[in-house]
Amino acid sequence: MSKFFFACALIPLFAAPNLSALQDLNTPRTFPKIESKAEWKNRAEGIREQVLVSCGLWPMPERTPLNAHVFGKIVHDDYTIEKVYFESYPGFFVGGNLYRPVGKGPFPGILNPHGHWENGRMADTNTGSIAGRCINFAKQGMVAFSYDMVGYNDTFFPAGAPVEGKNLYKRHRTFGTNEVDLLWNINLMGLQTWNSIRALDFLESLPDVDKRRLACTGESGGGTQTFMLGAIDDRLAAQAPIVMVSHSMQGGCSCENAPGLRIEYSNMEIAATAAPRPQIMVGATGDWTKTMMSIEGPGVESVYRLFNQENRLQYRIFDFPHNYNQTSREAVYEFFGETLKPRHPASKEANFVKEPDQQLRVFPDDKLPAGAVSAEELVRSLVANSAAQLQYLQPKNKRGLVQYKKAMLPAWEHTMQLDGSKMPAVDIAYLSQGSNCRGIVVLADPRGKSAFINETNNPRGLAKLLVDRKFQVMVVNVPGEPGPTPKQVDLFYTTYNRTFAQERVRDLVNACDLARATGEKVILCGTGRAGLWAMLAAPAADAVVADCAEVDEASDAALLKADLFVPGLRKIGAFEGVANLAAPNPILLHNTGEKFLSASVREVYSVVNSGKRFRAEKNPLPDEEMANWIAELKNF
Repeated sequence: MSKFFFACALIPLFAAPNLSALQDLNTPRTFPKIESKAEWKNRAEGIREQVLVSCGLWPMPERTPLNAHVFGKIVHDDYTIEKVYFESYPGFFVGGNLYRPVGKGPFPGILNPHGHWENGRMADTNTGSIAGRCINFAKQGMVAFSYDMVGYNDTFFPAGAPVEGKNLYKRHRTFGTNEVDLLWNINLMGLQTWNSIRALDFLESLPDVDKRRLACTGESGGGTQTFMLGAIDDRLAAQAPIVMVSHSMQGGCSCENAPGLRIEYSNMEIAATAAPRPQIMVGATGDWTKTMMSIEGPGVESVYRLFNQENRLQYRIFDFPHNYNQTSREAVYEFFGETLKPRHPASKEANFVKEPDQQLRVFPDDKLPAGAVSAEELVRSLVANSAAQLQYLQPKNKRGLVQYKKAMLPAWEHTMQLDGSKMPAVDIAYLSQGSNCRGIVVLADPRGKSAFINETNNPRGLAKLLVDRKFQVMVVNVPGEPGPTPKQVDLFYTTYNRTFAQERVRDLVNACDLARATGEKVILCGTGRAGLWAMLAAPAADAVVADCAEVDEASDAALLKADLFVPGLRKIGAFEGVANLAAPNPILLHNTGEKFLSASVREVYSVVNSGKRFRAEKNPLPDEEMANWIAELKNF
């Protein structure tokens, strides 16, 4: 019988990685060219999803009672100040100050996250004053709430209360530093973003606040919180991120970085996600926002132009170092006066006197309320909550499977970092014999093409068995081990770069997409540890055969290995959770050993009446048996 063999080499994947191509927080970015409002809306939705997934907020956690306490009122002629604390999570207390106008509302409400000042929200210098802007907002007729970054002032874990030399920044960066935390997308940025969501919940709940006129403004790290909140929460009517929307430096603190967040997106695009809601961005000539008028501003403006709402965006720059000083504040006063319509709008700052720190402190003796949780307890609680969410979403019937996929498919796509305007080329060889193709089998093995193609470019092993059974075979040339890359299990690496495993999964998904374009059914088959990548790519295929390599799925150490590490993998249920997304497509798992988890997958296939489509074997299967299983697939 005549044979047809064709090999197509696009980008050889065995080549050593180009380390110079790795991104970091200082890698310059360009704003993408967007042709239509529909194209942008689709991209903006991807950005929102990525922010939530990266921050560990997909699915969204339960909004437990805030148990807010407002007390210690300080009365002035035209404004008041109160102390506030609430529980963003049970036992985690967020502290701050509430500045209110005198009189009867409703008033606009302004959230005020702060930057990495040495003294946190108590900062009051010529460069920046959190109290100064909040007092002026209140004088103008707006309710302003300033709240702490984690670790600053009144928002800390009980074991971390004493601060040597008052180094609040050092205490700030102690949360979410365990490598295992990355598997659950538990990180400092996620905690702070959740605190901002709950702070907005608190502000919105006040009877004198107008829910239709909520806004947020912050500088530096607080600027990051401003546009992150704006990207994921449509309750904001306006926002003012200060000295942080940059095409270059994206944020130097762990509270500004989360796994996968900026692989495809920059701060410019995240800020633009708020369009067409009103926004003012302020830059400074003395920091990384110095090109605001030529790069960042016009880039974001291009999105507002798609909505014919360029007048809702302002961008300004002032000749100062990194700041939120009086000049920058006055630009925001004027903008909020125009957009939020307070009773006493002003473009100039009124004189103010900040209260002494001790009068603003919520817990001046550094003693938290009873029930305060430690960082370790909070992490355990977040892990338990994520596990409970997965258990709740576990499909109980066909309708439940639809709901599960609706909730978890976006999480899978962003966890595997499949988003991107340009998918990479993949080194592929096509093998076929004659006509009457029965489907396309995508094959991958850590040994590369040599596992399936001999020295004379003819199929061998499993590939030959499949070609003989009239399947077209697509061999994906994937490397088996990471090259000499930097340490993958690092927050700042994963924020800007795909891990080795994410690259391999993307290769296989790309190959499946190419195969599906032919109109044929696609069977994805991974041998050796490539079977694990095939499992993680399973939703992209019509059927899957995967060598599970006897991996102990319950072991964090196993999931942290260089060829398997995927940030957030546990958050989506690891291999079981991804396999459930492939249901009810046929799946054959083999070489599971004693510790690879598949019980929940079997259960899902059972409840959707597809039990015969799922097979799991503890021992490795010979090529002949895998080829026969594939050949026997019918009506799939």
